[in-house]
Amino acid sequence: MKQTLSLILAFALLFALADCSGRATPTDPPASNTVSPTGAPAEEPVELVVFAAASLTETLTAIGEAYHTAHPEVTLVFTFDSSGTLKTQIAEGAPCDIFLSAAPKQMNQLDGSMDADHDNTEGLDLILQDTRIDLLENKVVLAVPDGNPAGITSFDDLSTRLQDGSVFLAMGNADVPVGQYTQKILAWYGLHEEDLNAKGAITYGSNVKEITTQVAEALVDCGVIYATDAYSAGLASVDTATAEMCGQVIYPAAVLKDTQHEAEARAFLAYLTGPEASAVFASVGFTPLAQ
Repeated sequence: MKQTLSLILAFALLFALADCSGRATPTDPPASNTVSPTGAPAEEPVELVVFAAASLTETLTAIGEAYHTAHPEVTLVFTFDSSGTLKTQIAEGAPCDIFLSAAPKQMNQLDGSMDADHDNTEGLDLILQDTRIDLLENKVVLAVPDGNPAGITSFDDLSTRLQDGSVFLAMGNADVPVGQYTQKILAWYGLHEEDLNAKGAITYGSNVKEITTQVAEALVDCGVIYATDAYSAGLASVDTATAEMCGQVIYPAAVLKDTQHEAEARAFLAYLTGPEASAVFASVGFTPLAQ
């Protein structure tokens, strides 16, 4: 009997020691719970994919860094290219949470509220309707290399000299917004792009950064780019196109319907309309429209 009692007491002592050894019991909090420095539950990390016009490269990169500092749980992954290229990639199913276009046309092509007469010829319906905004306005300028070797003075001067073949102009492809604005300028002056191309008076770039590089490296006499790209590249602008010449240069932005992070995408889009982001946009020549 005494031997049995001793064994029972020994097992009881063993279990008591095990319970005090630090092993989690059913009443302990789950080890997977994490908290922020303030004691609140930490937010899950989110990756937002942002497709944006090439002319937004410098500004959005800076804004994205500031946003990540304030919201470390959100990682912004930017793809910069011509709006036409980005629109095609989205239409073909490329993952994208937010789209920022350098012209309404490419946004309209994805917007189900638009009909075929307003660019939506493919019947696409990929934009989250209540998120679309006109975010920024830019200007189209005639930029020249350092020192302006060809001595170009204005769009009027460019028109005359394109006709006599004494200048070499860089412009965007037809599917690039800056190219489409340039086509309108040529048409406003009564110039025919096909004729100018045939006599070697113009060359092309697949996005505004390519055109800017051609001008900066003096591979051409001048180029039609955005005011913000001329500013970022340190290029002189000898003239600015009016709205009558090429229309307003509006940058729309929207969240895509297929986003898996709607709340976070809406929050970043709202941040782009706020004072911090607007100050960055304005510092390089954009006019914020959605403050």
